[in-house]
Amino acid sequence: MSNNIALLRRIPNRKMVLHQSRTVLLPVIGILVFLLVWHLTAKQIQTSLGALPGPTQTYQQFTRLVDEHFAEAEKAEAFMLRQEKRNAEKLATNPDAKVKIRPYTGKPTFFDQIGISLVTVASGFALASMMAIPLGILLGMNSSLYMAVNPIIQLLKPVSPLAWLPIVTMVVSAVYVSSEPLFPKSFVISLFTVALCSVWPTLINTAVGVANIDKDLMNVSRVLQLSGLQHVRSIVLPSATPMMFTGLRLSLGIAWMVLIAAEMLAQNPGLGKFVWDEFQNGSSASLGRIMVAVLTIGLIGLLLDRGMLALQKKVSWNKQQLLR
Repeated sequence: MSNNIALLRRIPNRKMVLHQSRTVLLPVIGILVFLLVWHLTAKQIQTSLGALPGPTQTYQQFTRLVDEHFAEAEKAEAFMLRQEKRNAEKLATNPDAKVKIRPYTGKPTFFDQIGISLVTVASGFALASMMAIPLGILLGMNSSLYMAVNPIIQLLKPVSPLAWLPIVTMVVSAVYVSSEPLFPKSFVISLFTVALCSVWPTLINTAVGVANIDKDLMNVSRVLQLSGLQHVRSIVLPSATPMMFTGLRLSLGIAWMVLIAAEMLAQNPGLGKFVWDEFQNGSSASLGRIMVAVLTIGLIGLLLDRGMLALQKKVSWNKQQLLR
């Protein structure tokens, strides 16, 4: 009897172990199959620069990019040390001498360009969100206004970033005129292009989420005689959060995709410019470096989406919490 009970207790554990094993093993198998197909296919594709790089060649180029990054960092450190030594000698000779620390202006490395792309996409996404969420709440709370604005949204939503970029470039060039600009013009152009293309999913999903708030919650707001601001803070935002975050996730994915094209054409020194420069370079290593950039772009896009999903789970409310 006791043996049977012990056996029954082990069955759920075995099922759990089997489920966890499948969760880990199946993705690993999928990745290995992908690498194998990539390895076998790459050898068969010949380009003007040679065979398409496989996983091994791509990894080799990645290690070279890492080495280049650390070599450039050493150059920057040596440059700053030389300045500090020269300034110290100058001050020792003349304590009243004016000394300057000049920034290192070496070529940005692959990892520097990743950082620039992340800053650009974060800025463009933040700008799009600051426009989309308040406007989406306003449209969701006013059906007449939504009906009036919706045709404009549907007209502008499918416009390609390649169409927006020339317009944004001309407007920024005409308006953003300064002898000492706070930000490079290429950064501003990329930022606004990203914002224009990524604003729509958040705007639409926020408006739909607000428009479909449970009627019971609306009645609670009326009974409690909440002010407009209290109604938005206590009823609208918690109820619309799931739809809003769905829009934010879509917007962030679009922002990341748009950024690469925008950086290519605006020559903002990010991942897009890295890909374009390697394409123009046409060396034997260029294809491998472009493959590294492609995989990096995909990995960062995945991490951004997972991060937004984790944030959604952390800040989401449920109806029971609203009615307390």
